[in-house]
Amino acid sequence: MLNPTLITVILAASMIGALAGVLGSFLVLRGQSLLGDVISHAALPGVVGGFLASGGRGFVAILAGALISGALAGLVVQLLRRGAGVKADAALGTVLSLFFAAGVVLLSVAQLRSGAAGLTVFLFGQAASVLRADLMPMALVAGLVLGGVVLLWKEFHLISFDREAAQAQGLPVSLLETVLTVLIAVAIVLGLALAGVVLMVAMLIAPAVAARQWVRGLMPMVLLAAVFGILAGAAGAVISAQGHGVATGPVMVLCATALTAVSLLLAPERGIVARWTRQRRARRSLHGRQVLAALQGLSQAHDDPSYASAEGMLNAYLGASSQPVLDRLKGRGFIRQAAKMEPELGKDRRWELTDAGVLHLENKDETQ
Repeated sequence: MLNPTLITVILAASMIGALAGVLGSFLVLRGQSLLGDVISHAALPGVVGGFLASGGRGFVAILAGALISGALAGLVVQLLRRGAGVKADAALGTVLSLFFAAGVVLLSVAQLRSGAAGLTVFLFGQAASVLRADLMPMALVAGLVLGGVVLLWKEFHLISFDREAAQAQGLPVSLLETVLTVLIAVAIVLGLALAGVVLMVAMLIAPAVAARQWVRGLMPMVLLAAVFGILAGAAGAVISAQGHGVATGPVMVLCATALTAVSLLLAPERGIVARWTRQRRARRSLHGRQVLAALQGLSQAHDDPSYASAEGMLNAYLGASSQPVLDRLKGRGFIRQAAKMEPELGKDRRWELTDAGVLHLENKDETQ
């Protein structure tokens, strides 16, 4: 039977996973995955600032500081890109380094105070820091964030796929991007206690990337990413509980990464196996059409529709053994083996097109 502490961690991890999956989908679709990394690392000076301002490890003060710091970092990135014309990668890298460096400096200062040792929890996360009393506030904030996503769904949808079209329609694109950035910062802040500033970005990106492999369209992707986030969070909490002293955050990230790896490998359309299968079929189709076209060309050159071409000639044409292709085409009924007319041909087989092969070639069917 699950103990109450583990149930609390599972509920919190599932909640964070679902929220991260939903908002991470927008980051992935907009090609701004690094923005989540920036906001996550930029939360560190806010964590330490909240501790210094409150004079202790007040949960609300620390999370409020992290939210302010993370959201500010996201807004600075937008300001550098839109206002100063700095390229996206340069803006993201600069802000990430600046805010994280400031956080490390503040952490060094804060460690001189008593009670500051526990601040390292927010670097890598610690499940034990989440209490049952925290679940209701977390659920309330998560509900408000999801409500904001639902309320602005059409606008977020449009700016994720076509920012220029959104501007042409008169939408306040910059304001919408600011709101989305703040919502992402809220999701990151909620997950700090579990995953920490270093690993929280993986919970944003991994479920969304995994979901993208299986579905088309924003709505299915967001829903599936939420499901993957819940699975990764719950599985990470349960697995980490089996080992003494195993951190929950890293295990959650490993579970999310495993889901991503499976999705990248086995997804029916975008998966590596599916792409390899399609490429193999395309090569087989190409070789088959080459052989059929060669047989047709030779018969036309000899002005004989029933002209039988030697297999050695076809091998020379393809630059490789044509036997597998010929056997496959024979099985499909597109060619047939002709009787040898000249004794000097020895064991060399001769092939000719069938009516079905001619019709197949004229119809340009791509399946061989």
